Amino acid sequence: MKLSLLDRSRTRVNSDGGQVDSADLQAVVQRARHAEELGFHRFWVAEHHAVPGIASGSPAVLLAAIGQVTSSIRLGSGGVMLPQHQPLIVAEQFRLLEGLFPARVDLGIGRSVGFTEPVRQALRRQEQNSDEYRSDLTELLGYLDDTGTVTARPVTDPVPVFTLATGSGMDIAAALGLPVVVGGPIVRSPEISDLLARYRENFRPSASTSGASEPYVIVSLDAYIAGTTEAARDLALPEAWAMAMSRQQGEFPPLESPEAIHEYRWSGQVERRVGKQLGQVAAGTAAEVHDNLSSIVQASGADELLFSTSTYSTADQLRLDEKLMAAMG
Repeated sequence: MKLSLLDRSRTRVNSDGGQVDSADLQAVVQRARHAEELGFHRFWVAEHHAVPGIASGSPAVLLAAIGQVTSSIRLGSGGVMLPQHQPLIVAEQFRLLEGLFPARVDLGIGRSVGFTEPVRQALRRQEQNSDEYRSDLTELLGYLDDTGTVTARPVTDPVPVFTLATGSGMDIAAALGLPVVVGGPIVRSPEISDLLARYRENFRPSASTSGASEPYVIVSLDAYIAGTTEAARDLALPEAWAMAMSRQQGEFPPLESPEAIHEYRWSGQVERRVGKQLGQVAAGTAAEVHDNLSSIVQASGADELLFSTSTYSTADQLRLDEKLMAAMG
């Protein structure tokens, strides 16, 4: 079982109540170096725009910084949101990364657009239907294969392409012969077995050098290990709280400390939302998390686990990565 990390470049409220995004970005780079030392297979970063709780909107730029301080771990995006970019630009960016860091670069592709309407307007992009997405993805594969209308530079060895997908996106991945990354509530749903069985049944070996010859499934989820279940849930609380606040305020906020969150007066609705978020993560002792994740792997037939875990303390984050590798490696 391959183990990998997805870092969403989370921002954090500091002791003065402000935030310093540059420090959070440096923490991502440090975490990538640590992940390589621990033996993780991949280190991916995400793309979000104008979100207070996330520092990076440019995976390619952040990966260039990470590549400079690592030497063997695979680097990639989880993912580049294709509706927000021209396929040629994406191909050029990731070929450039592949040229700088040969045989280490992955291109994870998603289809989400901006979090709010003002962000979507700023990006000049609204929702993209399945046909448009498949067309853009096919065009992107053409540029990576040197079969497009123009040649994306620099010319490099193939850059593997992955799709972040559920539903119709998974059908597109199967038809084009691409690996899939599955995350969110569906991971713990009884439907995941049937969904992935359909993907595997409909999979056709890719005609692209950036595709795959057989189905490949990465399951993305959050996992927290501590000495007790209660302590592990406290590690998970800042992310769960931020998700609950995004539902209430319409804006995804920086992470706050568990201590600060416990001091708030929670409404019944917030308590339910936080509880729902905590119910979607694996949180507990090493043995409990191992058993929890093993059941997900068995249900999904996953080839790889991609931990998307975020903690308030960056020191806690590094220790948690160590515990996840020890528990599942």
